Amino acid sequence: MTESLNRRQSVRVTDRVMLAIQTASSEKMQAVAKDFQQGISPYNQEGLTDIQLFIGAQSALANLRERDADLADYLQHLDNKMNMMLKQVRGGESPLDALIMRKANISANGIAFFTDTPAKLDEIVETHLVLLPTYIYVYSFCKVIACDSASEKEEPGSKFRVALEFAFVLDEDREKIIQHTFRQQSLALRNRRLNP
Repeated sequence: MTESLNRRQSVRVTDRVMLAIQTASSEKMQAVAKDFQQGISPYNQEGLTDIQLFIGAQSALANLRERDADLADYLQHLDNKMNMMLKQVRGGESPLDALIMRKANISANGIAFFTDTPAKLDEIVETHLVLLPTYIYVYSFCKVIACDSASEKEEPGSKFRVALEFAFVLDEDREKIIQHTFRQQSLALRNRRLNP
């Protein structure tokens, strides 16, 4: 059983994701973990509702787009307009504003990505990860385990490759990541067979 789980966790996939990362204290991570042990979901924190609403709308629009592209486009414009109006009414920024589309290497153990900003080893960061194209949202805390210089050949325009290890992630979210990586690998294998 453990060997199977270790194999499943070591599966990695390089993918396009939406990712927001911000420095967090170990105290905040411990408070979220303590709340979770008392039955309070980490997703109930202030500011995370915006992301969950956005992800839910995008997921529904992606499903609708398969059946009626014109209607999905129209509803996407309405959703964008409502988001802009809400931002003006509320003022300030939400975690949704920090989401950046980027290429990332994802596994059940962590995330690696290229960036222009260095990270400090052993620093705790709060992460908001959106897996595409299914719009699965994963909120977690990670520990920086590597920050290396990146060459222009590896990722044009990026100066660093940062690797994060999950320090706090819900088991069901880890399972979502595992399922996502297997789906993406299956798609890649199928495409290779069809287009040798």
